[in-house]
Amino acid sequence: MDKNTVREFLVSRRARVTPEQAGIPTYGSDRRVPGLRREEVAMLADVSLDYYTRLERGNIGGASEGVLDAIARALMLDEVERAHLFDLARAASGSRARAASPPPGGVRASVQRMLDAMDTPAIVHNARQELVAANRLGRALYAPHFDTDQRPPNMARFIFLDPRARDYYVDWPLARHTTAATMRLEAGRNPLDRELTALIGELSARSTHFAGDWARHNVHSHRTGTKYFRHPDVGLVEVDFDVFEPTGQDRLWIVTYTVEPGTPSADALALLGTLAATDEDDRDRGAAGADSESRRGR
Repeated sequence: MDKNTVREFLVSRRARVTPEQAGIPTYGSDRRVPGLRREEVAMLADVSLDYYTRLERGNIGGASEGVLDAIARALMLDEVERAHLFDLARAASGSRARAASPPPGGVRASVQRMLDAMDTPAIVHNARQELVAANRLGRALYAPHFDTDQRPPNMARFIFLDPRARDYYVDWPLARHTTAATMRLEAGRNPLDRELTALIGELSARSTHFAGDWARHNVHSHRTGTKYFRHPDVGLVEVDFDVFEPTGQDRLWIVTYTVEPGTPSADALALLGTLAATDEDDRDRGAAGADSESRRGR
């Protein structure tokens, strides 16, 4: 684990907490650093200043669970940030000698059948933000992402490198921030994932927005919430999403999208389903016609 990653994460979290939030009295207004000072974090965590300074410089390997918990409380880390701190410590101690094996492309046939049986949009992505599976409605909802020669499509590349993303995502800055933060969390969990590291390097070089978002050192776990899409075929769609992990396929996530019945978004999703079914029928007829033509030519 790069010591700079640890240092920048702890410094960024320390800068975010004010003395007032931490319940520390301030004497005068001459504070040269934003947020807490190192000695204040050390005091709150009940460790020596020298020890906390060594931790903040990246020497976090071997820190006990109790110390990490104390640091997390002092810096007011949320559940996801705390998990990220522990991931960084494990990586620094060398307890992850090998990267977690990435799943093979696609999903099990039973998972795909489950997706196809759903009457709501559903997609499956991996830790590298690759869209490895979807049902018909999921593919239709994410049509701009699938409209690429790259296989599998990559959501992070679309969000940061494709100009269409600024129209498709109603709150494009939020989509950027959460994607970078999700990738930061995964990089902490699996620092030896070479393909993820390569993707991060590519986006850092090609997108100033990604470089800026990455430098924030924010982490995020995508589990549930609301998204707003401006779909090129049906317009504005507001959807609630929920994330599930299929058993036996680590580092894959199923994301389902639902809408409130009787809303304009429900009407838009119904229209999207009709358009997707029509497109599928047209493709099937085209394929059948081509096959018939081929047989006649033999």
